[in-house]
Amino acid sequence: MEQLESAYVQGRISVEKVGKAPRDGDFSSMKPRAPAAALFPLQFEPQGPRYSVRNNHVLFQGWSFAFGMSVHRGLRLFDVRHKGERVAYEISVQEALSVYGSNCPGGMSTRYMDGSFGIGRYASPLVRGVDCPYLATYLDVHYLAHSQVSQVSKSALCIFEQNLGSPLRRHYSNLQSLYYGGLRKNTLVIRAISTLINYDYIWDFMFHGSGAVEVRVHATGYISSSFFHGRGTNYGNRVGPHTLGTMHLHHIHYKVDLDVNGQVNSLETQDMGYELAKEPWSMQNTIERPYLRRERLEREDEAAFPLNAPMPRYLCFASPFPNKWGHPRSYRIQITSFAGEHLPASSPMERSISWGRYQLAVTRRKEEEPTSTSIYNQNDPWTPTVAFADFINNETITNEDLVAWISVGFLHVPHAEDVPNTVTVGNGVGFFLRPYNYFDEDPSVDSPDSVYFSSEEDAGECGANPLACLPHATACTPHLPPFRYGGFRNLSLARPPGGI
Repeated sequence: MEQLESAYVQGRISVEKVGKAPRDGDFSSMKPRAPAAALFPLQFEPQGPRYSVRNNHVLFQGWSFAFGMSVHRGLRLFDVRHKGERVAYEISVQEALSVYGSNCPGGMSTRYMDGSFGIGRYASPLVRGVDCPYLATYLDVHYLAHSQVSQVSKSALCIFEQNLGSPLRRHYSNLQSLYYGGLRKNTLVIRAISTLINYDYIWDFMFHGSGAVEVRVHATGYISSSFFHGRGTNYGNRVGPHTLGTMHLHHIHYKVDLDVNGQVNSLETQDMGYELAKEPWSMQNTIERPYLRRERLEREDEAAFPLNAPMPRYLCFASPFPNKWGHPRSYRIQITSFAGEHLPASSPMERSISWGRYQLAVTRRKEEEPTSTSIYNQNDPWTPTVAFADFINNETITNEDLVAWISVGFLHVPHAEDVPNTVTVGNGVGFFLRPYNYFDEDPSVDSPDSVYFSSEEDAGECGANPLACLPHATACTPHLPPFRYGGFRNLSLARPPGGI
């Protein structure tokens, strides 16, 4: 301190005076800047919800599942079934990691492993009409953390059916026969939002009529920043008079315990190549013909795919039992991710987040490997309690009970448009679990929402076309419950003098 004071007195330190921030937050305020205008579009169910929730069990058309909220890891699903047949034993969040870069000491040393803070504990109360549709079902979450008494987070989960405004499938025929057939894309969504200091993560699990499960996460909230000085733009963008929006990674890890037509599964891959073939109609000429490469991966080391490295386009958990057409009944894992670079393996703390080495790793399921990380890894990342890399030890994965560990994420370089808040558009990643020869045909053919009419029918007749019934079924304005919010109860901005 004496050296710092001496340098200051001698004028050898660059001093920049910073004005006091206004009480209204100025550029960081989220208060509306425009007056209220016409009401936003409202989605409602003319005849009430088509799903049911009983305790923690949900039924929706052919789907059923149980949900829970882990204090540390957040939203998770168990016993996911389609038409009574189990597809997955568990689908759960494992960890949310942020690694920051900056030319300031605090910024450059920031490594957040959010599971240690409590992804489920900080599931925030949801705002009706913004965080979820106004008429969604809202559920309280009970948790036990840092207390001998359980706590309640009001309306921290929501469940709703969403009309995505586009067809799940459709075809318009104007050749020979004239008809239209289609099915709108409706999906059931279960959602929680965790507010972890500055960032808000929106966790979605979605169930489609095609037999697919979609898992996705969006990031929003306030960026973490550093004081802008020197070569700060090597580590982000200047977003305010003295503010550097510091670059960082958002990496999320999931556990997916699939049970495809039973617990005994294998991992099969498919991808394409080109082969040179003679044209059957003109043998003196050749044609480049795409062909399918099929492979069954035998061991865990083969099924550990490094982050951002090429990976087979089709990866399937395959059952030993075939469908009607002789193909193994399977579910495909399809990942949508824009992850940044993983922490170098030379880092002394890398083993604590070694799950981030892989975009996908498939291992044999073991009771002693329930999670890919530990809440204690944040406090001692140099000697981690759980190191995921140890799970991969080249055991056989053919005809075994298997688990897929999936990493998704994105590199975020904050920019002017991240002020006051990061938007969800373009900041969402996740994966699909899609049936692949699991059924004998598309299961959505059994949906009562299907629409079909031909040129020989009157499409305006309610009996021929359910869409024609809408003007009568929706003639009444929906009954909306009053808006209430209990998210600020039992909270205080500061502890009173002397503690609580």
